[in-house]
Amino acid sequence: MARALNQPLGGDEMPRFGGLASMMRLPVATTPEGLDAAFVGVPLDIGTSHRGGARFGPRAIRAESALIRPYNMATGAAPFDALQVADLGDVPINTYSLAKSLPIISAFYERVLAAGCRPLTLGGDHTIALPILRAVAARHGPVALVHVDAHADVNDEMLGERIAHGTPFRRAVEEGLLRCDRVWQIGLRGSGYAADDFDWPRRQGFTVVQAHEVWYRSLAPLMDELRAKVGDAPCYLSFDIDGIDPAFAGGTGTPEVGGLSVPQALEIVRGCRGLNLVGADLVEVAPPYDPSGNTALLGANLLYEMLCVLPGVPRR
Repeated sequence: MARALNQPLGGDEMPRFGGLASMMRLPVATTPEGLDAAFVGVPLDIGTSHRGGARFGPRAIRAESALIRPYNMATGAAPFDALQVADLGDVPINTYSLAKSLPIISAFYERVLAAGCRPLTLGGDHTIALPILRAVAARHGPVALVHVDAHADVNDEMLGERIAHGTPFRRAVEEGLLRCDRVWQIGLRGSGYAADDFDWPRRQGFTVVQAHEVWYRSLAPLMDELRAKVGDAPCYLSFDIDGIDPAFAGGTGTPEVGGLSVPQALEIVRGCRGLNLVGADLVEVAPPYDPSGNTALLGANLLYEMLCVLPGVPRR
């Protein structure tokens, strides 16, 4: 007997401004068992270095996701025809302690991954990538990484702290969580303290694509190259909303001019189809800096696009 798959609540069943504000108005689940994929919120921003507010990102993204419909008209992806998907709510982080929050996050994701469920995360600041990667690597071994960001996030320390939103991928390298020859960082830009800000990841074997190198260009050819080099390795996608130019996504903590366009962002995510994605995140949406909701709306749509490229999603 075919299993009944969850579907987003349609606009004809309940006005889109009504009902529970779950991601895409999907059912809220209390366990990952039986799910193929799940949206998870991590409302943490105590790792930020400039403007706070990303703790409100999951709630704003869920609210803006109410307009997203189940079928992808551009790609033909129909995720809800094949995958059992739900919203698992938020990880109960310790809002007063970054050190205590990290193991809470890792333990939550260990349960999700043990159930065979692929997590799609609503951040939260980029610190959360480290505890998530710890859980992912514990299950899959070191993973390939597609990292979209204005910043490399490979600082050794920030104000003497080794864990913050600018350090997760330095720690991930040190802990052996990544296949460094299959890590791609796309959209890096802005001012820095020294050339080593971007040269350090290159020395680890990362492929670094700075934003100015792809201005006015389609990123489809780049993604073809990425897929060929990443191959069938387990792969994690980490997307910082500040990878996109602040003209389109100003609601973030550390905006940098000269970033990627929205079509380029879509090309990156859609170009991940065919990768063995074991999870993904969308981080650093800070709603207080964009009262229009446009940044959260973009974040919600990028998360939907991530769902659409998970393994097993059919195209009609």
